Amino acid sequence: MHIAIIGAAGMVGRKLAEKLVADGRLGDQQITRFSLLDVIPAQAPAGFTGQVDSRAADLSDPEVSKALVEARPDVIFHLAAIVSGEAEADFDKGYRINLDGTRYLFDAIRLASADGYKPRVIFTSSIATFGAPLPDRISDDFHTTPLTSYGTQKAIGELLLSDYSRRGFFDGLAIRLPTVCIRPGKPNLAASGFFSSILREPLVGKEAVLPVTDGVRHWHVSPRSAVGFLIHGATLDLEKVGPRRALSMPGVSATVGEQIEALRRVAGDAAVALIKRVPDEGIQRMVGNWAPGFNAERATALGFKAEQTFDEIIRVHIEDELGGTLSAWQ
Repeated sequence: MHIAIIGAAGMVGRKLAEKLVADGRLGDQQITRFSLLDVIPAQAPAGFTGQVDSRAADLSDPEVSKALVEARPDVIFHLAAIVSGEAEADFDKGYRINLDGTRYLFDAIRLASADGYKPRVIFTSSIATFGAPLPDRISDDFHTTPLTSYGTQKAIGELLLSDYSRRGFFDGLAIRLPTVCIRPGKPNLAASGFFSSILREPLVGKEAVLPVTDGVRHWHVSPRSAVGFLIHGATLDLEKVGPRRALSMPGVSATVGEQIEALRRVAGDAAVALIKRVPDEGIQRMVGNWAPGFNAERATALGFKAEQTFDEIIRVHIEDELGGTLSAWQ
C-alpha cells in the first residue's frame, strides 16, 4: 500500500507516519511506500524499509498536487494547513493554502479519476467550523457558522470533499479535530497554543503564559488519539458514514481552570505555580467564540475513541514525550 501524507513535517503528520510504521500496515494491507509532502523536508519514519519519497513543496502550486497524484497513492492524508492565528493575520496566505491548495489537490484527483483512480482521502478539518452562539454540547446536526477565516476555509473544504465524494472522484472523510493538547515541541502560531503551553512547560519546570480567564471552556484530544482518528478513518467502511462526510470527533470538554487542576493532581502545586497570567483581550475574544464541547454521537458509534478526562491527556503526554516520568526539577 502506498500512503501519502501532506503536512508530513508537522507534529501530527510525523506521529501518524511513526504509528503507521510501527503497525506495519493500514487495515489488512502492508505499507510499502510513503510519499511525504510539506513546505519543509519531512524525515523518513525510522525503521521503515520500503520506498520513501519526501518533497518540500507548496500545496498552493497546482503542479505539486498533480505530481503527487501521478504516483497514485492509495490513501492520502491531507493535514497541511495555515493554523488559526496565522490564517486570521494573513488573509491571502490562509485562503491560498487552506482553500486553493485543497481545491488543487481534489481537482488533481478528479482528473486522474478518469483512468479509474479512486483513493481514500482523509481531510483534517476543525471544530473551528462552528461559531457562537453555541450550546454547551454541540450535536451532529448543528449548523456550521465559522467566525474565523480558518474555520471558513475548513468548512469550504468539507463541502468540497463531500461533493467530490458524491461524484465518485474519490472516497473522502473530513475529520473535525478537537484542539490537540498537549502538543510537544515549540509553540506554533495557533491561537489555541496556550492550551498546550500552560501544561507542557510546567511539566518540565518552565514558566508558561496564560492569556485568558480560567472560565474559558474548550474541546480537547491528545496527539495519540488524533492519530488514532486518522487511521480509523482511513480503514472505516464509509458506506456507514453516508453522504454527510464530515464527523466531529470525541474528546474532553474542560475549562482552563479544570486543566490547571488536572495539572495539579498529576504534577503538584510547584508545576501550577509556573503559570503566569498575562491577559490578552484579542485571544480572549477569539477563543470565547470557540466550541465548548460536542456530543460526537456519530463518530463514537462508528468506533472513534478518545480520552475521557484531562488527567488522561496529561498522562499520555508524559508517557509519549517525557519518557513516562516527570523531570527531576520537582
